Amino acid sequence: MEISVAGEPATQTASTGYDRAQELKAFDETVAGVKGLVDAGIVNIPRIFIRPSDELVEELNCQQNSFQVPLIDLDEMKGSNREEIVNQIRTASETWGFFQVVNHGIPLKVLEDMIQGVRDFNEQDVEMKKEWYSRDQMKRVRFNCNFDLYQSRTANWRDTLNLSCSVSHNFDPEELPAACRETTLEYIKHLRSLGDTLFEIISEALGLKSEHLQDMECGGASTFVCHYYPPCPEPELTMGTSSHSDPAFLTILLQDQIGGLQVLHQNQWVDVNPISGGLVVNIGDFLQVISNEKLKSVDHRVIASGVGPRVSVACFFAGSDAVPPRSYGPIKELISEENPPLYQNFLVPEYFAKYAAEGLNSTSCLEQLKL
Repeated sequence: MEISVAGEPATQTASTGYDRAQELKAFDETVAGVKGLVDAGIVNIPRIFIRPSDELVEELNCQQNSFQVPLIDLDEMKGSNREEIVNQIRTASETWGFFQVVNHGIPLKVLEDMIQGVRDFNEQDVEMKKEWYSRDQMKRVRFNCNFDLYQSRTANWRDTLNLSCSVSHNFDPEELPAACRETTLEYIKHLRSLGDTLFEIISEALGLKSEHLQDMECGGASTFVCHYYPPCPEPELTMGTSSHSDPAFLTILLQDQIGGLQVLHQNQWVDVNPISGGLVVNIGDFLQVISNEKLKSVDHRVIASGVGPRVSVACFFAGSDAVPPRSYGPIKELISEENPPLYQNFLVPEYFAKYAAEGLNSTSCLEQLKL
């Protein structure tokens, strides 16, 4: 793998002699991730991270805009204001697919400690992280750089710690890395409670009983994806996370104060500016399907930056993990002769398999479910 250190430019490889597969393999085998490149002192990013020229040209045409992602104060939900909050979340979910929440009940210290725990894990010696490095999707706890490293058009500038929680199996503390063990367990406990609340509100926003989505086990299994974005020496050439929608029912995102998350709204990229103590919520692909497209799962991305590291923790609520898997499709109360089903039923494991095989740069798997 060709990198440059100490200010010396990398040797340019003739296009006919470039072996992308070999460079990917060499990078992956370092098990040090993107942070390993930064620690090595690179000044030019490896070619595997450089976006195609058509994407770079398109980026130059992006225009500034004044859109702001909806902000919802959940403290207003108490008493007679619950209906107003339900209406706000309905509107945001139908028009944006994204909103931020404040006064959600999770103490600021729990949020800050979770961010610090992810930072501590990534900034420990690489030998300590190696035991967690894996591309085995069946491992409940795994660390790697780009789950789709070998499928994507270009690699993204981030490292990731994945933590998968089943419906019936809580984490044994010893399953988690010591660097972020206590903070993660505390955060998971609080976030599951918030997830229950949001599924109740969204059920009501769809005109259903408050327990409807929970009875469907939409908030069952969850995966916590902890991203670490080191500062990039050439951020204009790469991405932190490529544009994608989420293979989940609902995502709750904790981000630090650096910024970089953007959502696609009216064909324009809109910054999701960090709010101290706030959390970002977005509708996932599965909710778009079961709501029969009443709620929108939209593309979003993270731009690379010369500032950092940026840290974020996304919790994906992915539904039942029962065996055999549960079938999900448009909710019968939301379809009629005038509003026929737009999607076929699907199995979550099959959807995940397609998503993992195609990677972030591909067309949404939703298109394959349309009737």
